Amino acid sequence: MFKAGGRWIFKHFFDDQEIFRELADYYNKDLYRFEFKTVGERNKALKLLDLRGFEVDLVQDLRGYAVKLPKYSRYAPVLKNSVAMIETPEWRIFLMKDRAAVEEAQRLGAKIVEVDVKF
Repeated sequence: MFKAGGRWIFKHFFDDQEIFRELADYYNKDLYRFEFKTVGERNKALKLLDLRGFEVDLVQDLRGYAVKLPKYSRYAPVLKNSVAMIETPEWRIFLMKDRAAVEEAQRLGAKIVEVDVKF
């Protein structure tokens, strides 16, 4: 779960629809991710996920999770494993959902962003 843009966010597909229903109030269907505006909301979700056997890392330093691709390159495979995306005149920058997603993005040609990024 990442601290980005003043909220806590994560992306995950739950096989168990009951878990999704319990977190549905926090689901942003346009961005395909869960968002928690307050620490209280985040903690409630963490407790629920812990009770369901999920281990969640809280990440505030996004370095190592942000990758970039040239703006006009193919990006759909990287986008599907990202939690957030921003664009600059030259780049599409993605916040990846976990370290495995970062490694996969690198195999697809993405480069790790070496500076702090504000999503």
